[in-house]
Amino acid sequence: MTSAPAIIAKGVSKRFGKFTAVKQLHLNIPQGQIYGFLGPNGSGKSTSIRLLTGLLAPSEGNIQVLGYQVPEQAEALKTQIGYMTQKFSLYDDLTVIENLAFIGRIYGLDPVTLATRIEQQLLTYDLKPIEHQRVEGMSGGQKQRLSLAAATIHSPKLLFLDEPTSAVDPENRRDFWEQLFDLCDKGTTILISTHYMDEAERCHQLAIMEAGEIRAHGEPEQLMLQMGVNVVEILYPDLRRLKAQLLALEEVHSAAQLGVRLRVLISKHVSDPIDWLKCRFPELLTAELEIARPSLEDVFVSVTGEGRA
Repeated sequence: MTSAPAIIAKGVSKRFGKFTAVKQLHLNIPQGQIYGFLGPNGSGKSTSIRLLTGLLAPSEGNIQVLGYQVPEQAEALKTQIGYMTQKFSLYDDLTVIENLAFIGRIYGLDPVTLATRIEQQLLTYDLKPIEHQRVEGMSGGQKQRLSLAAATIHSPKLLFLDEPTSAVDPENRRDFWEQLFDLCDKGTTILISTHYMDEAERCHQLAIMEAGEIRAHGEPEQLMLQMGVNVVEILYPDLRRLKAQLLALEEVHSAAQLGVRLRVLISKHVSDPIDWLKCRFPELLTAELEIARPSLEDVFVSVTGEGRA
């Protein structure tokens, strides 16, 4: 028997006056997966999460989260979800253990259960050595682990993470994602927003957002394989001039320099992109050109307005 989706959203929009922050959001997120919102600041990621958690009411559309109608049943939903914001939101003047105890009591955990869960969280997120340290003296990585421990103190079925790794280094980001996969393996559904391409590739499924709309969605690998462009990398001495000339062509979606190479996205209707480039630019006859594997960044620029910027 197939489990009901963790999140269903149909035609959800959110307007603030004349400004539309989210436009016709459609989601069907299975349980036990990590689903990502990828997009720049202002693309509607945070607003979408606030709509799904019941913190905002939609201007139109229907939302069901874990079987609850949102925002009508948002209060009942609160005990079933965890929410970790981009900005650290716990108490600097409390210790690690005091923060966990306070959040646990907010979620209504009884004293015996709370004591057990605090001990488990301290061990799981490597906070035991600093359990009596005040938060104000902790590093960014330690605060991140504490935030995740607090957001999951009540063992939520669904976890919302709004750009949770924006203030930590790459090593802490990698460790953080390992912890997310551990949670997912135990049955927790996770929805995470990010603007990091490497993080987005880790998600089971992904929605690419721009200007409040989903431009593409699916498994990251599937999105890369189904791109409407070919990717060509060019090794050539005068890349800045070549880039400007390429971007003037209708067939070229994007051109970006990566070290000594130029990475060019060319429309799929150009059947032989390397031969086409050499015909348009005879100076490339002696240059090194090769077809490259698409990346998620290529997908992003091919479906959003950034390709020709």
